[in-house]
Amino acid sequence: MTQTIVSKSKIKLGIVPTHLKFVGGLVPNEQGRLPRDAEGKLSVVANLKSLMERSAARIDCTQIPFFSGANQDDLQEMVVGLQKLGLDVHFILMVGGADPMNPADEDAVVAILVEGLKSAESLGVISVSSTSIEEWMKVGAIRKEGAELDAAIAQNVAVHTRAVNEANLKRINSWSIEFLRGIEFKTFTDIGRCWKFVSAANEALGKPFFKVMVDAAHCGDSHLTIPENETIIQKIAQAGALGHFHASAKTTRGCLSTDDGWVGALLTACANTGALETAFVEAFHHEDPALEGLRNADPRHGVDTRDGRTYDELVLDGVADVARRLNNLVARGILS
Repeated sequence: MTQTIVSKSKIKLGIVPTHLKFVGGLVPNEQGRLPRDAEGKLSVVANLKSLMERSAARIDCTQIPFFSGANQDDLQEMVVGLQKLGLDVHFILMVGGADPMNPADEDAVVAILVEGLKSAESLGVISVSSTSIEEWMKVGAIRKEGAELDAAIAQNVAVHTRAVNEANLKRINSWSIEFLRGIEFKTFTDIGRCWKFVSAANEALGKPFFKVMVDAAHCGDSHLTIPENETIIQKIAQAGALGHFHASAKTTRGCLSTDDGWVGALLTACANTGALETAFVEAFHHEDPALEGLRNADPRHGVDTRDGRTYDELVLDGVADVARRLNNLVARGILS
């Protein structure tokens, strides 16, 4: 397709290909091999190539989930393949089976993070992200407050700064931290709490290496209002710690038409700071087996929002929507 939306901003626009499903699309098999299509091509590379060819707007970058134990040859093939398409490649470090807030699990969490960081470094990945400040969907987890919250932040600082130091990073220039909604996490469930960790971690490192990812979906599903999020975003940016933006619909994580205004409001808030660099469109497949537990906990997550489209078409509609928003932020003088 000839691109009909010409980018007018400096913001790089990308895709998190979670619409492919974790199971069958992103997660390596028992041998560590990454999923491939019927022609033997890596699923992620083939899909993003197709999306780029069909997109009405330019796609500049992508965020790919990284799982411990993934085959290094497949990873290299994937990153090189994406880079040959002209994409900036970012990793999302996936951490499972250990609690970053528990000192007894420190070695296990650090080992997983260091593996991901070293792999990213060796493959020329320019930045990483993670939800590594709490264990996902942990059974029996209780929200931490007061002294327990302070201890959780301190333990997370110890884990993440240790991972940075042990990985001996040279190329990676930032690490964006993502909080999740209350069903997925219990403690780090809003942008303010995420900022408390990032601020403390950067103070420990002596530089603003860690960033706060602004995911519109998780902000919308937190207890904070849009104005409260906007205020904290401004503080984060002033400290040099604003990370990636995720254009993702709250609760459903499907079509952006279901987000009730959060994508537009928070994209504008990030743009207003002058510190925004990247925005990613992120949609999840409503039948992904990996997310069955989340759907069981909140059936609204499993709503089919395609409205007659394929997931590729849904994602491309999201890319066009965000591209238009960015262009109009330029037209209004909010972005340069």
